[in-house]
Parts: sequence; C-alpha cells; structure tokens
Amino acid sequence: MTRTPLGNTLPDFPWNSLAAAKEKAAAHPGGIVDLSVGNPVDLVAPGVQLALAEAASAPGYPTTAGTPALQEAIAASLRRRYGMEPGAVLPVVGTKEAIAWLPTLLGLRGRKIVIPEVAYPTYEVGALIAGATPVRHDDPADFGNASLAFINSPSNPTGRVWGVEHLRKVVAWARANNAIVASDECYLGLGWDDDNPPVSILDPRVSDGDNTGLIAMHSLSKSANMASYRAGFFAGDPELIGELLEIRKHAGLMVPGPVQAAMVAALEDDDSELLQRQRYAVRRAKLIRALNHAGFQIEHSEAGLYLWATRGEDCRATVDWLAQRGILVAPGDFYGPAGLKYIRMGLNGSDERVDAAVARLAS
Repeated sequence: MTRTPLGNTLPDFPWNSLAAAKEKAAAHPGGIVDLSVGNPVDLVAPGVQLALAEAASAPGYPTTAGTPALQEAIAASLRRRYGMEPGAVLPVVGTKEAIAWLPTLLGLRGRKIVIPEVAYPTYEVGALIAGATPVRHDDPADFGNASLAFINSPSNPTGRVWGVEHLRKVVAWARANNAIVASDECYLGLGWDDDNPPVSILDPRVSDGDNTGLIAMHSLSKSANMASYRAGFFAGDPELIGELLEIRKHAGLMVPGPVQAAMVAALEDDDSELLQRQRYAVRRAKLIRALNHAGFQIEHSEAGLYLWATRGEDCRATVDWLAQRGILVAPGDFYGPAGLKYIRMGLNGSDERVDAAVARLAS
C-alpha cells in the first residue's frame, strides 16, 4: 500500500530548531535562563494538590463530559471572573490537544480555516492534520468563505488584545457565513492594560447573548500552573459542544478523574489565581525595563505571558545574541512570516532566573 505519512505533511516541530541556541545558552557560567516556552515554574496551589490526592483512589472510568461538580465550577468561574455566559462546557485533555484535533472532529477536510497572521503554531497544524487549508488573516473582512476561524486574544505570541468592536465583527462574519469561531482565551486572565482589558468571544457585549457557532477555549496551565495536569475546557454553543462530546466519547478523549477533581479546586480558588497573576506582573515589569535598556522595542504585549520584542534584525540573530548571554527565547518565525524580526520572551522564569536575565541584559 502506498501512503503519505501524516508527519510528512506537517511543518518541522519548531522547537527542534532551537537546539544550538539552547546549548549555547546552557554554556553560560551562570546557567541558562529559559524563557522560550510558556512552561509554568511556580508550584501548583496546595488546595489543588490535595484535591488531586483525595481523588486518586477512584477506580472507575471518568466521564467525558466532566462531573457535575466540574461542569458547575467551569460555568461559575467563567461568569465570576470574566462576565461571560458559558452555554455548554466540556473538559479537554489540555487545550493543545483539543485545538490540534478540533478541525478534524468538526469534519472540515478540504475546507478553508483562518488562523491569525502571527499565530500559535498548533492552529496551522490542526488544519493540516484535518486535511484543511490554513490561511492567515486578522481582519474579518478577509475571512471570506472559511468554515472555521481560530482567533486568539490575548495573543500568543504578541500579547495583542482584540476589543469588543473587533470581536463583534468576527461574530458578524460567522453569522453571515454559517461559520464557526474558535476563540483561544488561555491568557484571558492576564491583562495588563486597564484601558484595554481582554474580552471573551462569549461576552454578551460581543455575542449579544447568542453563542451559536462560538467556542471559547480555556486552559488551567497558565492561570493555575497546571500544565502537567493537562487540564483545559471548551465553552459555548451547546450544539457544537454536544457534537464534540459525542465524538470525544467514541475516541476515549476524557480528562482523568483525579484531574477533574483538581480542576474544581483550581476553578474555585480565585485567590491563588490572583497571586500567580501578581507574580507575572512583577516579572513583566523587570523584563520590560531590562529589554528597553538593552535597546529592544516592545510591541503589543498588553496582555498574556509574553513580551513581543525586536531589535530590527532577523529573529535568529537576536536569539543568538541573547543565547550568548545565557538567555533562551523563541524566535518570531515560529509564529509565521510576519514574526521574522521579533522574539517572544516568556514571563515564566522563576524570580531568581528573571533577575539573572535582567542582570545579563544590563551588562
């Protein structure tokens, strides 16, 4: 049988190309400061750890739809924290998995899928896995006859925030074209500009209270340091969520029971989420000052876990300049052609490692 392996149709895994820069950064006498991946370094809250442990003895299969307690905790947290109407909810095994398989589960082979101009790579990969065609646009006027649009506000990597009016245009496009909007809102709780706060696609000011065709995608990896738990969820259109639920039941895509219990604890713990936000705010302020002092220009970055910065040169040259100082960052070309002259620096180093990066940028 002649076949084309799926892996041959996908782009190279981007972080593989950072091996040489990582080796150079690791050779620094003070050790590497790895700010290249949005990998949490702070501990999971004790209450979440306890909930995981207390549920660890459960022997049965978990429900794909999530326990009633988890469904209620998701819906209540979205209303309380973001003022949004969740509609139906569905826990997922981390949002990267869910994003990568969403176009396939929605049956979009051969269709056009919009992804942002500068985008988290998994949107493109998800389209390619499904046999769909990804196209890069930010303006809804250019979305055309696409069947699905991935949007991301606050953006990874740029930290850009789309306001209510822009999001209303996205929803209007979806309504006019019978299309689906999948809004990646993993960084919704990390807004740094009070004059331009992040807004959900399910906010009534955006959706007019009608979630038809709309899916909001959320993660506990960043807000609760639960990346190792693989804990995320979808919310939105009950019909679409119901369709995804049935397919995920067939495929065995279920969040482990102890993790569901830990998710409930995290979603009910607003104090720990606020504490983590404050940690990132302090690190962000330090890194902004240091980058400015070192001659970088920071663009957007008004929300999220990253700083989007440039020295006006090819991003790989900037990556190398920083690696010589023991600092590893992500090159902007990971995120599309428009990122060629930018780097993405994470706020997710420990306080000690961030202070080390600040000192190196000042020397």
